Formats: sequence, C-alpha cells, structure tokens
Amino acid sequence: MPKPAIASVKVPPMDVHNQTLVSNLHPPDWVNPIPAPRYNLVVIGAGTAGLVTAAGAALLGAKVALIEKHLMGGDCTNVGCVPSKAVIRSARAVAEVENAQQYGVCVPEGTTVDFPAVMERLRRVRADISSNDSAKRFTQEFGVDVFLGEARFSGSDTVEVGRKTLRFKKAVIATGSRAVELPIEGLKEVGYLTNETVFSLTERPKRLAIIGGGYIGCELAQTFQRLGSEVVLLQKGSRLLERVDADAAEIIQQTLIREGVRVILNAKTQRVERPVAEKVLHYEIDGKTETVTVDEILVAVGRAPSVEGLNLDAVGVEYDKKKGITINDYLQTTNPRIYGVGDVAMKQKFTHAADAAARIVIQNALFSVFGIGRKKLSSLVMPWCTFTAPEIAHVGMSAQDAQEQGMEIDTFCFELDEVDRAIIDGETEGFAKVHLKKGSDKILGATIVARHAGEMINEVTLAMVSKVGLSAIANTIHPYPTQAEVIRKAADAYQSKKLFNPFVKKLTSTWLAWRR
Repeated sequence: MPKPAIASVKVPPMDVHNQTLVSNLHPPDWVNPIPAPRYNLVVIGAGTAGLVTAAGAALLGAKVALIEKHLMGGDCTNVGCVPSKAVIRSARAVAEVENAQQYGVCVPEGTTVDFPAVMERLRRVRADISSNDSAKRFTQEFGVDVFLGEARFSGSDTVEVGRKTLRFKKAVIATGSRAVELPIEGLKEVGYLTNETVFSLTERPKRLAIIGGGYIGCELAQTFQRLGSEVVLLQKGSRLLERVDADAAEIIQQTLIREGVRVILNAKTQRVERPVAEKVLHYEIDGKTETVTVDEILVAVGRAPSVEGLNLDAVGVEYDKKKGITINDYLQTTNPRIYGVGDVAMKQKFTHAADAAARIVIQNALFSVFGIGRKKLSSLVMPWCTFTAPEIAHVGMSAQDAQEQGMEIDTFCFELDEVDRAIIDGETEGFAKVHLKKGSDKILGATIVARHAGEMINEVTLAMVSKVGLSAIANTIHPYPTQAEVIRKAADAYQSKKLFNPFVKKLTSTWLAWRR
C-alpha cells in the first residue's frame, strides 16, 4: 500500500476539535491519487473559490483535479468567516447579558466570561462545519481528484504536485491571500497575532492592541473588548472604516468608544519593543511620540495575494505581489488557458464574491465556445457586510463613488429610531440609505446599519439584480413590526417626494374639487 507523501499539518491547540478539523481538511494519512491522463480543469487552491469551481465543474461532468497545500476550506473555514463569527456570537451574548437590565431582566452580579470555553466552542463549531469542505467529501461525493501538496506550473499544460505531474486543458488559480506584514521595527521579533493565529488563543489577553481600523480590526476590537480584554485600536487614518459610508462608520466608531475600546486615530506605529514580559508600542500622533503597553498585538491591515512558488512567469501569467494575478473581466489571466479567481486575483475579497466568481469561471473555462456565452465579473451585484454591532451592510455605489464618476443621484435615508420594532428592541442606532439615479427610481446602491443589516441588504440586492426600482419596494408589504421596515420607509420617502410635490397636489386638489 502506498504511503502518504504529504506534509502533516498542525492547528494549535491539537485538541479533539482541531484533530477533527485536520482529519477532514488535511488528513495525515491521505494518499494522492494516480493522475488522470488529462484533466478538463486543474484547480490550485481549495478555499471557497477553488472548492466551488472544482465541485461545480465535476458535477457538470468535467474531470477535475483540486490541489491544496494546507487546509481545505481556505481562510473562510479555518481563519476567517467561520471562527470570527463564532467568537462574535459569544461576544454578542456577553453584551446581551450586560444590557439585560434595561429589558427588566436581572442578571446576578459576578457573571463572567469563560474565555477558554468561548474558544473551545469556536473550535467545535469550526470542526463541525469542516466536513462540508473535507477531502473525503470532494473525492467521494463530487468525484474530484484531490491532491495535497504544493503546486507549481511545470509547462504550458502541466502542474506538478509532490512528484506527480497533472496535465490540463484549462487551469484555475485560487490560492487566496494572507495577512499583510507590516515593516515596523521590532514587530517581528516581539511577535504578533493576525487573523491566521488569533483564533488559536486559549487564554484571554488582558491588554490587546489592534493595528488597523478596517472591518477585521473593528470586528475583533469590539469582540475582545466584550470578552474582557482592554483593547486599544490604532488607526493610521482620520476615521475608522475609511471605505465605508461616513455616517455608518461614525456610528461604529462611537459604539466602540462607548463600549470601552480606546480608539486612537491618525496614529503611525513606529516601533515595538519588549523590555520584560509586556509589549510596548511607540506611535506618532500630531507630531508627538506616545506609547501604549499591552500583552498582545493583533495586526489587521489587509490582505496580500498568495502568488509565491507557483512559477507563474514560466506560463506567462502576469501578477503583482501586492495586487495579485492580473485578470480580465472574464477572469482570464494573461495566459488565456489559465484563470484567476478569489482573493488572489479580485479586489472584492469576500467569501461570497469568490463563490459567485467561481461560477463564472466554470462557465467561461468549460462551456464557452469561441467566446459565446461568456459571463463578466463586472456584471455581478456584490453586497458585503461588516459584522460589528450594529452591522454595516452595503451594495452597489456609494455617494462617494457617484461623485467620483460624475453621476448625479438622489439619496433617501430613514433612521431606525423612527421604526417601531427598532424602538421595541432598543436598537435604534442605524439607518437605511438608498441612492437612486437622479430623476428615477433606479437603485444604484444602498447602505444599511442595523443589528441584522447583513440579512436586510438582500432585499435591495435582489431589487438591483432584478432591475426593480425603489417604487416596487415601497409597494411591497413588509410584516409589522420588523426592523426591515426601515427599507420600505426609505422607499416611502421616495414615493412621497414623487407623489406629493406641488404640481401633483394642485392637480389632485382640482380633481377632488370638481368631484365635490
């Protein structure tokens, strides 16, 4: 019997949950199959983009090989969406307990957070979900040839993994991204956390510094503060969430401050040192150097594409170490037989973006003849969500986007503090803001801030995809009382402006006077 020829993977702590995770996603006893003479599709990387591409193509009858050097499931399952939302859920429970008194519920004094139990739950949930992405499932259920090991292009139509050569007609690069490294003096020597290591913690850091005020930084700042850490959040810019609607970002910024996070804006981290057991960050603000002492540092300043070791130059695939693989609107690289999808190639680095783009790759790589029937990445209407409390969800254009493109818009906004269900729930911070093409009800984009904004944005996204205007939402009955009514009320604001202008009022008054 052939022996496994793959490197073993460890995910600390190697308890029963992480043992299950590894046995699903990188089995230590895995034996790579004998390669087929030729594959319709070879997919490099088994994150969301690679998994969806491989499974979808195989189910449609293609002969597919899928290569992964680390854990199948990629960032989303292992160090992204799944673990982060698991720990965010625990943090939300803490906030609910702390705020229970305003709802007439008395919680005994001394109620505490069991941080090790929180992290064990994270590992258990992740292990339970990991079976969906397992090597065994993709082999047995979908008929994909799964190879564990590092992939490298070795010729115009070949990829090497281990000591085996896979021939392909088309190939897809879906190797994802990794946390960006910061060139801060002393940081590497002192040690720091990223999203790839923070979920392996078993003890709560008493004092935690987070560098970066983007969506990862804000989500984890709020989460660890709620779980009992003293969090300081250092942001280089003048506000948090710089790419988000300014009104939405302000709500989150004030929420974090109110919950106890120390937010430091316009802070440029200069160096880090460790005089004893503690870590000291030196940062510059307003021309002065300040320091903050913590136990752990989390770096959350973005993602870098994973392009190393693929031998891309040999097959004519252009790439940039910061921006990733160059692709066109059909997801083709500069080598038309090779496609790029997901974080390694796309600006929109979301799991659902990778999923949607993977479906385009399947169509374009396997079922488009002479360019007929090809689909475009730009045709996708892409929502996204920041999972703070409250959440921020967005789809389409922002007001800033419209301004930069010289497009005139009408904006309709309705606050949650005027929505009955939000008042009942005690969750009145937020709004629904919808941008329309000026003079019409065509929806160009929207931002929602609410506890479940990620669920609520789907209504607007569906309207945009279906080319349904805001009038249709105004005419759609929404159950009462729900927080989603805020969307209909924003639509009502449009209807009111459209219907109750002076000309219409004069016309209807004349008609009604004649009818008396």
